[in-house]
Amino acid sequence: MEDLSGSARIHKVAMTNRRSCMINGVNDVLSFDIHEILLETEQGMLMIKGDELHVSRLTLEKGEVDIDGRIDSFTYSDAGSSGHKNESLLSRLFR
Repeated sequence: MEDLSGSARIHKVAMTNRRSCMINGVNDVLSFDIHEILLETEQGMLMIKGDELHVSRLTLEKGEVDIDGRIDSFTYSDAGSSGHKNESLLSRLFR
């Protein structure tokens, strides 16, 4: 009875031993390097920090991302408070 028609997707994060994670409900990958990945999700901006991070699978049509590496932290920031002003949101994230 779960109808996911429309733009709303379920956001889900599943992590295994801090070495890999599968994330659903991803709208876009804004930036990534071996120490940090910044995702736009259904629940706001998600910053993942760690070491040797690697996006092993990316399927934006389904909103799925798989990440490997040593994961140290997940940090969410609500995108709804600033509307669609990604520049100001990004500047707040990197203070």
